[in-house]
Amino acid sequence: MKKLSRLYMALVFIFLYAPIVVMILISFNAGESTAHMTGFSLRWYQQMARDENTLNALKNTIVLSALSAVITTVLGTLASVGISRMRSRRLQRVVRNVTNLPMMNPDIVTGISLMLLFVFTAQMLGRDSALGFGSLLIAHITFSLPYVIMSVLPKINQLDRNVPEAAMDLGCTPLQSFFKVELPFISPGIITGMIMAFTLSFDDFVISNFTSGASYETLTIHIYSMIKKSVKPNIYALSTLIFIVVMALILAYNLLNDRGREKR
Repeated sequence: MKKLSRLYMALVFIFLYAPIVVMILISFNAGESTAHMTGFSLRWYQQMARDENTLNALKNTIVLSALSAVITTVLGTLASVGISRMRSRRLQRVVRNVTNLPMMNPDIVTGISLMLLFVFTAQMLGRDSALGFGSLLIAHITFSLPYVIMSVLPKINQLDRNVPEAAMDLGCTPLQSFFKVELPFISPGIITGMIMAFTLSFDDFVISNFTSGASYETLTIHIYSMIKKSVKPNIYALSTLIFIVVMALILAYNLLNDRGREKR
């Protein structure tokens, strides 16, 4: 049984990571073929550095993802605190179920409904342009918010309610008690929620495609427009760099968590 379980795990990891390994290898290919390695070269990384359209789409995506992640984290943390302090368990359950709806809703339904909402609002306000950076930002906050709440709320529920009350008995105001006692305890959930919000925003295509308009292009939309013709190998180089950065951030976050646990 142990050999079968190890074989199964090996097959799972091969299935998950083989496409990434192939992509990394092709990004260093000297030729344009995606099936044969003709030599080792950095030509596609050099071309990527000179591709202004791709770099502009990457910059747009980073700005959008970072801003939406920060706003979503603040709103999600405040919402989690509010939900946890509801006295009625039934009302709390209803609010949590309503909050989780965007996660279960198909992306295409969310994208179309948000697009219709933005167009309707623009017509009501007498504006010609309805879609752009603002609509994209609101859309990304909308579908990322439940994931932040899902990360922060369990950490709040794990906190002993006697601890912040004891801080207030010792002279802290409710606001001071939150920032000095509760916030440090739930900070791992907040950081996890922010990372999830950034990743979801960075990776999104379907909702962005419906709510972006023609004035603001993200990286996923830019790559999709290239698929209609052919994807340039410099996109493989860019994807490899993104994968390396994400892996480095995950490893750094795990190391910091381990050191924090050892200190505690």
